[in-house]
Amino acid sequence: MEELIKWLLDGPAWIRYNVLINLLDRKRENPQVISAYNDMLNDPKTISLLSDVQNWEQALLKRHNDASHPIHKLSFLADIGISSQEPGIQSAINKILKHKSEENPFQVLSNYPTHFGGSGLNEWLWCLCDAPLTIYILIKFGLGNNEIILSALRHLGTLIRENGWPCAACKSLGKFRGPGKKSDPCPYANLLMLKTNVLINDLAYEENIDIGIETILGLWEHSREKRPYLFKMGTNFRKLKVPFIWYDILHVLDVLSQYKQAQNDPRFQSMLNVVLSKAGPDFRFTSESIWTKWKGWEFCQKREPSMWVTLSVLRTLKRVGELKIT
Repeated sequence: MEELIKWLLDGPAWIRYNVLINLLDRKRENPQVISAYNDMLNDPKTISLLSDVQNWEQALLKRHNDASHPIHKLSFLADIGISSQEPGIQSAINKILKHKSEENPFQVLSNYPTHFGGSGLNEWLWCLCDAPLTIYILIKFGLGNNEIILSALRHLGTLIRENGWPCAACKSLGKFRGPGKKSDPCPYANLLMLKTNVLINDLAYEENIDIGIETILGLWEHSREKRPYLFKMGTNFRKLKVPFIWYDILHVLDVLSQYKQAQNDPRFQSMLNVVLSKAGPDFRFTSESIWTKWKGWEFCQKREPSMWVTLSVLRTLKRVGELKIT
């Protein structure tokens, strides 16, 4: 493990920063952490992302897994630890807050095709495939006590059913829903709601959380038979892929590992074992699928082990008590 940590610490500044914070439990005022953070801010790739997210009001969301959209770039910046005090982040937050819907969730400039019940026009809308992620971003950037953000999350919470969160959207989309049965849960919506709710840690959401966890673990248990809204937990789902943009095994494990009630579930352990079986002899992990729009990032290649993929696995293991670092 010592050699593995050394390898990660020799990586780019954003890797080094997250190893110090997430694996070695260093405080943010630690000189090493401060140095890594400043280096991360000065990294050309970080600078590029901070510039890209300024395009929030012009970038059109046509597909929820559009890896180039600012919603996913903002989420990644939040996840690697960029502060909300950075000028580019504050500007992006202000743009998001300008587009609150009548029902409270925040809207994204979208275009839904007519055959799914949309208008085919560019409109400010929200859907359960984007609204929780927008709230997640705002909370990660320090707005978790803001009543406007919490009211948006509460509204999304009310949409849950006995089998989890469905495909749902704002009133202006009428009868819109994705390619699936009306009675089915949307796996990706459940993942995003769990991802967001864990930041709040409010007992009022506990029943919803239990339902959401059971929905995803149940789908894993019956992965050969069930594929609601085309989200199949098959070969592609099981490929190691970062950053966390869509519904895949590393993303699901990263979210569920933050819930005690999921960690010891045999189905969670089964999913984790699938990932661990992919480790190299030195316990380094390699991307098996990539988002081509992230070309140039160390994880956007399948030739050699990825530090970010490896760190993601180690972080999950640490949360569930299966990683010992001396």
